[in-house]
Amino acid sequence: MSPLLGISLKLISALAFTLMSAGIKHMSVRYPTGELVFFRSFFALIPLLIWLAWRSELPSALKTRNLRGHMKRGVIGSTGMFCGFAALQFLPLSDAVALGYAAPLGVVVLAALVLKERVRIYRWSAVTIGFLGVLIMLSPHLTGGTLSQGLQGGPALGAALGLAGAFCSAFASIEVRLLTKTEPTGAIVFYFMLLTSALGLITLAFGWRMPDLTDAAMLVAIGILGGLGQMLLVQAYRYGDASLIAPFEYSTMIWAVLIGWFIFGEWPVTTILIGAAIVIASGIYVILREQRLGLLKREQREIGTTRST
Repeated sequence: MSPLLGISLKLISALAFTLMSAGIKHMSVRYPTGELVFFRSFFALIPLLIWLAWRSELPSALKTRNLRGHMKRGVIGSTGMFCGFAALQFLPLSDAVALGYAAPLGVVVLAALVLKERVRIYRWSAVTIGFLGVLIMLSPHLTGGTLSQGLQGGPALGAALGLAGAFCSAFASIEVRLLTKTEPTGAIVFYFMLLTSALGLITLAFGWRMPDLTDAAMLVAIGILGGLGQMLLVQAYRYGDASLIAPFEYSTMIWAVLIGWFIFGEWPVTTILIGAAIVIASGIYVILREQRLGLLKREQREIGTTRST
């Protein structure tokens, strides 16, 4: 193993995903969410297939014995992707990224409820504190205005969509845990991207906008960045233990703050930073606790397949 290389790949992966999110936020004012989902998913297949070919895993890596499981994970993950992309239209980039940190906390809850994993008081305490951090992050977006105003668009709707996307991602992670019992990593990622592309394409019936050459190039780049980030994420865990690599997922917050300030002129309010710090601390505690319990060895294979944004 080469831990430094693993950390470097993880940081680059986080940057790729954050740049992808920034691109989606930029394009969301002109293009419908379904169209963005299609481009992000379909063109992510390019780096995925190149990566599998480079590893001499085609076509064996795409064989599946659980198509139903892929479809279930795909529908849940796609719903999360739709919600997450829509949230970017209404929220600052850093706020949307921070709300996504609720997903790992949701995984702990669902692992106990669905997979019947034993979760002791220490992890329950960390999850509870983490969700308090989520409430702190939500508070600036839920004060003032009426419910009808919130549903018409704005930070309140964005916060609701971002949180819904995070919990869909948590549900998708549980499905991935079940899929990894029989399915290779390549198949899990491939069928998710394929199904999400199909679901995004269905929204063509509700009206897409024909992109000009510049926008088309950016939409393709969004997909390639997403696929590249996914592959770098998988590779990162090949060079270091999950307990070492996983906490660097939170570097996306640093990238989001810098990119949000530089491109969109956004700066997170203090409440968001405090809430994010609490959620990040809780998430890192859960990671370290799972390392002690020996759970991360199993999750090392799973973790590169769970990203649904």
